[in-house]
Amino acid sequence: MNTRRLWATATRVLRQLSHDPRSIALMLVAPATLVGLFAWLFSDREGVFDRFGAPILALFPFVVMFLVTSITTLRERRSGTLERLMTTPLGKADFVVGYALAFGLIATLQAIITVTFAVVVCGLTVDGPIWQLGLVAVVDAVLGTALGLLASAFARTEFQAVQFMPVLVFPQIILGGLFMPRDEMPDVLHAISDWLPLSHAVDGSAAVASGEEGWDLYQPVLIVAAFAVGALVLASLTLRRRTP
Repeated sequence: MNTRRLWATATRVLRQLSHDPRSIALMLVAPATLVGLFAWLFSDREGVFDRFGAPILALFPFVVMFLVTSITTLRERRSGTLERLMTTPLGKADFVVGYALAFGLIATLQAIITVTFAVVVCGLTVDGPIWQLGLVAVVDAVLGTALGLLASAFARTEFQAVQFMPVLVFPQIILGGLFMPRDEMPDVLHAISDWLPLSHAVDGSAAVASGEEGWDLYQPVLIVAAFAVGALVLASLTLRRRTP
């Protein structure tokens, strides 16, 4: 992996996204809008948004970044851009990590906007520092990016990329602890949820909401980060130059 080629890839992706206002709006505005709708929905029920707001901040960036990354990467392969890039010294790892870096920067900006909106406008209150909530949101958005890159390696069309959501995203939402505490789930489902990264992202956001510190907070964050790194490694190994 070459640092110069990696940065060049990240710069190219950011430059392309700057000319795509719809993708920018989807990544930067949509998560905050969804959080606002959720807060509005339960505005008459005191304490509900404070209970679920932090986990929701881990969910929406994950889903949005998965969609945008998988479709954008697949579009590059289908258009022949990736095949042309691979005729240069650019390696698969340079491409994947460059993409992850570019979308990671966007994820950071996304987390700042979404968390600020949730706290300032929607009135979300947590016992822990706000920056820790932003950290969980950023790591979770990067996880969505990594899984999106991995999914794009197996999809042939943008529609197929979206079809990976029932496989990679929906089970994590159902078993992540949003609808039921994981320790109250049947033993088999609880064991499965331990192997789903979104479960640990929800645990991390819940730790911030309750003011927990130390290993109770950083363990789930590190687990999510490890899943993201693993997905990036698999994505670089399975990336194809073009769609058959």
